[in-house]
Amino acid sequence: MNDYQIILLALDLSHDDEQVISKARRIADQYGSRIFIIHVLDNIPMPDTAYGTEIPLHEGLNDELLNVKKTRLSQIGEGLGLDSSQVRMVWGLPHQEIIRMAEDESTDLIIVGSHGRHGLALLLGSTASGVLHHSPCDVLAVRLR
Repeated sequence: MNDYQIILLALDLSHDDEQVISKARRIADQYGSRIFIIHVLDNIPMPDTAYGTEIPLHEGLNDELLNVKKTRLSQIGEGLGLDSSQVRMVWGLPHQEIIRMAEDESTDLIIVGSHGRHGLALLLGSTASGVLHHSPCDVLAVRLR
């Protein structure tokens, strides 16, 4: 395993995230890594924003679900001791946006949860699979229970 200086933690903000967060925290502590977090919104209609696709966590949007997600993501970032520049919420296709941020931040390791889907979901692909196949760096897919 290499020395991981920059870790990108990709979260879907589900109840399973704690497993992925815990793994990222342990690896970051071991290597003294800097953590960035990304959450990609792919199932909420995208509003017409003047800022492009990145949604600043302090931006005042009225969508209740979006506000819940922004609050949860901010809490996770605070719990990891991150500042707001290290926590991002963006619109798009999850694997593409995760790869884009990994490249932008010169990430050494991407950590993502994997549900281990089977059948049709496996055939169509998953976020973890898309990240794994297109990543510019190492990927750790944490098996979610």
